Amino acid sequence: MAFVTANWNPLGDAFYRKIELYEMGWNLKDGLRDCLVAAAPYGGPIALLKAHNRRSPSARPQLEIFSSSGLPLASFPWKSGVVKQLGWTVSDDLLCVQEDGTLLVYDLLGGFKRHFSMGNEVSQSQVLETKIFHSPYGTGVAILTGALRFTLATNIDDIKLRRLPEVPGLQGAPSCWAVLTQDRQSKVLVANGSHLFVLDNTACTPVTPPGLSPQASSIVHMCVSFSYKYLALLTDSGHVWMGTSNLKFVLLFFSCRCRRPKSQQPSAVVMWDGLLLVVGECKETIQYHLDDDSILVPELDGVRIISGTHHELLQEVPGACEEIFKIASMAPGALLLEAHKEYEKESQKADEYLREIKEQSLLSEAVRQCVEAAGHEHEPETQKTLLRAASFGKCFLSNFPPEQFVGMCRDLRVLNAVRDYTVGIPLSHTQFKQMTIQVLIDRLVYRKLYPLAIEVCRYLKTPEYQGVSRVLKHWACYKVAHWQKEESDEVIAKAVSVKLADAAGISYSEIATKAYESGRTELAIKLLEFEPRSGEQVPLLLKMKKSPLALSKAIESGDTDLVYTVVMYLKNELNRGDFFMMLRNQPVALSLYKQFCKHQEQDTLKDLFNQDDDHEELGNFYVKASYKEQRLEARIGHLQSAVDEYYKAKNEFSAKTTEDEMRLLRFQRKLEEEKGEQLVGFSLHDTMTTLLSVGLHKHAEQLYKDFRVPDKRFWWLRLKALAEKEDWEELEKFSKSKKSPIGYLPFVEVCIKHHNKYEARKYVSKVTLEQKVKAHLAVGDVEGAAEAAIERRNESEIGTVLSRCSATTDHLLVERLNRAKATVAKK
Repeated sequence: MAFVTANWNPLGDAFYRKIELYEMGWNLKDGLRDCLVAAAPYGGPIALLKAHNRRSPSARPQLEIFSSSGLPLASFPWKSGVVKQLGWTVSDDLLCVQEDGTLLVYDLLGGFKRHFSMGNEVSQSQVLETKIFHSPYGTGVAILTGALRFTLATNIDDIKLRRLPEVPGLQGAPSCWAVLTQDRQSKVLVANGSHLFVLDNTACTPVTPPGLSPQASSIVHMCVSFSYKYLALLTDSGHVWMGTSNLKFVLLFFSCRCRRPKSQQPSAVVMWDGLLLVVGECKETIQYHLDDDSILVPELDGVRIISGTHHELLQEVPGACEEIFKIASMAPGALLLEAHKEYEKESQKADEYLREIKEQSLLSEAVRQCVEAAGHEHEPETQKTLLRAASFGKCFLSNFPPEQFVGMCRDLRVLNAVRDYTVGIPLSHTQFKQMTIQVLIDRLVYRKLYPLAIEVCRYLKTPEYQGVSRVLKHWACYKVAHWQKEESDEVIAKAVSVKLADAAGISYSEIATKAYESGRTELAIKLLEFEPRSGEQVPLLLKMKKSPLALSKAIESGDTDLVYTVVMYLKNELNRGDFFMMLRNQPVALSLYKQFCKHQEQDTLKDLFNQDDDHEELGNFYVKASYKEQRLEARIGHLQSAVDEYYKAKNEFSAKTTEDEMRLLRFQRKLEEEKGEQLVGFSLHDTMTTLLSVGLHKHAEQLYKDFRVPDKRFWWLRLKALAEKEDWEELEKFSKSKKSPIGYLPFVEVCIKHHNKYEARKYVSKVTLEQKVKAHLAVGDVEGAAEAAIERRNESEIGTVLSRCSATTDHLLVERLNRAKATVAKK
């Protein structure tokens, strides 16, 4: 604790410190000299590739990937083209940009993922320089070609190439350039001598930074801050200009007396051979001497310095740490820390410090400062000292919320675990909060650090589906792809299921997919047995060409849509014979397919019936097909086929019915030819009705006899037809032709319906006694109705007649009916 400020250096009103993160574990013979180096932000991995030896093209360089502590993660010989640039994507994939414009993507363990090209123009003119940057859309790539034109892609996962406008007056490679991201749009800032240009999609715009010295004849280096808010320029006269990235405001203009820097990074940090210079907003500087070749990696809250032997972090001392540890500080946090030290010594000075803090009502602020400062310290002992001081101060507060203290303790435990040399992710607390716990878990999973990832999830009580279950799924996918070949599929599947038994929301189909992609089909099938959702099982089984099993699983699920999906897939994949044979073994699928064919594929339905020798259904098929035919011959042909099938099915009733329909069609066609009546397609009922209505009674009677039409049905049809024509004479003859099977009351009713009481009275006498009352009342003969009702001695009918009598004109009849009603009632 006594040496916390030993590495602090003042710069204006602020302090800067250089913290050693790791002593690098790699063993680089020549350090970082002649290497392409790319380090991912947020403490990510480091990639190294020895520069191509053009004198010995056959020599293959080695591409190596290390953790931030220098421990090897992957190594493989580079067998592709000349690499111009290495970089890391936002998801920690390694991006290799070749001279021919091809980009290759590897995971951080060296596994090849994919490749793509930046277009023909880049390929033909070759890559001169390239920048890999992070935009709001993902990881982007900007390329300067040999034709001195810029090509830009803002998201390598959704490649949309943009060719930017030409820079005026550019005869050779620009002295420097950088990518700016402003208002969700990526632009290129180019320096051509002392002139600056901003290139966007449509235009090349010259710009002039405010406050830039006229002494500068050329801008030789530029760099954008990690947040893309600020920009630093270095001129050939050794001046540093720093301002906002939109070039509207200047923050600093300073001479550092260096003309040929090796590189320049955000936060006004300039590095050249053997010297690192930090420039602040004041006129002062901090100088650090470097022993080895180094690279600078910009971070959210500082700059990482990586050399062949060490890994360090250069940052501005956070405000809370400065308040507490600054010499002679009287800040509440500093006093609380001193109070705790004296308390551990059992000194009464502890009470004096506490009283001083309480008198100013700053004890809550003191606790907050100690907690915050603990988060910014990298040494666990310093963290513990600050947290103990905060805990000591909390004892004297009754209402201090515990969330900040507890949250910081949890965060630091996780950060210390991932900062460990064997893990090698040197995150600061600021970076951790910006990254989020989900991204950190992803990074641990990508490194195959599954036990640590699970412990972090459990310790932070991450929801299971976002934490432990997700990690276990990744573990299982990796294991099934890399399990020992001598282990049986059943043993592996059982081991995976036991490990995942208590995990919620695990999708075994994803694990099975990984097994299948690794060439272990039987293992994939075993794993799918643990998948409870058939909708997840079936697609993979189809992909694995396990069609019978996929169909069985779909049927077991009871999901008809899923069954239809499998059946349609099989229909397209198998030949017709094999397809039908498979359906015959699955009645449910066959039934559903027949339903589909009824609406969509009639010919296929016919083939199914033929294959099954289902003559009954074939007969039905031909009958339905006949209705769709316009030509009479074709329709009769279908019906004849139906008759043949019905006879084969020994269904004589359907065969006879169909034969009758054929005879009716022939009769209709003959009548149409003879009489001109359009009857083809009419039903028997409609045909007879039409014939009777147009006076073709003989033809109607022929149908009546030939088709064994019931007497009652024929009489009704003829009765209605004659009444409609008001052919009363023919109606009377018809009534006398023979005894009516429907009685004579209908004759009375149709005459009344057509307002002809005269004709109706002719049939009243023929009506049976049971219908006499209705018939007399229908023609208005109340007395006749009364006689019939009294004769039948029916109380209900007497009452009906009474309701139709008038009290004034029919009083005698009323009296008679009442006497008859009374008599009937007595009996």
